[in-house]
Amino acid sequence: MGRVKVLRDFIGIIKDKASQSKAALISNPKTLSLHLALLRSTTHDPFTPPDPRHLATILSFGHSSRATASTVVEALMDRLQTTRDAAVSIKCLITVHHIIKRGSFILQDQLSVYPSSGGRNYLKLSNFRDDTTPLTWELSSWVRWYALYLETLLSTSRNLGFFLCSSSSSVDKDNEEDKASSAINSELLKEINSLGNLIEQIARTPDSLNSNRYRLVDEVLGLVGEDYLSSINEVSIRVSEFRERLGCLSFVDSVELACALKRLEDCKERLSTISQSKKVMIETVWVSISELKGQIGNSEAYKKDNGRLLITGRRNKVSESARFGERVVMKRGGDSVKFSSGRFLSFNEFSFPGNELRVD
Repeated sequence: MGRVKVLRDFIGIIKDKASQSKAALISNPKTLSLHLALLRSTTHDPFTPPDPRHLATILSFGHSSRATASTVVEALMDRLQTTRDAAVSIKCLITVHHIIKRGSFILQDQLSVYPSSGGRNYLKLSNFRDDTTPLTWELSSWVRWYALYLETLLSTSRNLGFFLCSSSSSVDKDNEEDKASSAINSELLKEINSLGNLIEQIARTPDSLNSNRYRLVDEVLGLVGEDYLSSINEVSIRVSEFRERLGCLSFVDSVELACALKRLEDCKERLSTISQSKKVMIETVWVSISELKGQIGNSEAYKKDNGRLLITGRRNKVSESARFGERVVMKRGGDSVKFSSGRFLSFNEFSFPGNELRVD
């Protein structure tokens, strides 16, 4: 077994040297440094993560033209799709992750073109298998999970309108709270469901290899752990906003929100080992999720009345953003008065004669 491992490592070194020599001979001189940096970042060594210097070289091409950025992504995805080596695949995916987190806007934009534009989804690696050794077989499960995770991260970022976890699109918390407060309920629900998809995918992280983490896997876990902190912060902002506008949610929206919160809660135990930093902040968010889910079930009483859902009880303070929801329609002569916005809180404290407050 030891001889097989030594032979495989030797063959990997030969392949890396051959690829670099080939690139030096046939590559365009303008992109030679890019191709060499990519090959040196994605070697066959299953234990060593990409060298930060080579990653920095790759990312530096994102500050050039859009055509150059396209060449970077094309070369990276070609490397990812043509290799059958688990270590090379994981290193390609780590490079993709670094582009999402640290790349320039045009580099990120080239990466996010698919599959929303109908292009090929280069991150579809659900059938990837490397059965050369027991280690590469186990690494293959990480390749499949990591590719799906990055695909989910890009999808979530698309729904949020910015690259989640990216240093180039970071904004302060106040601005994020203002953005959340100006969103209509359906948009907030879409965002929290999308964040839930991402957190669910984080919770599906494969078990550590043989109970001993390798540096390559550690690199992946470190990047994903940072993403987890960013995503849980985004969840916190939306949970706080939903608490403010809880009284004006429709029955359907309340049910959808409760389901989204339940999905998040189901991930809690599995996520306890993902990140060891900011534990107090994370636990505070989980408490707020649990409290909001309880408020949905306890503070709003829904009753059936002639096929409609009647809300009883007083409404709490809600966000100004609720005014961007459904139209407010006031009818006379015993018809319903419909308020989907908490901005009309004063009207919620009394009823008009012959009228009841109903939600269709």
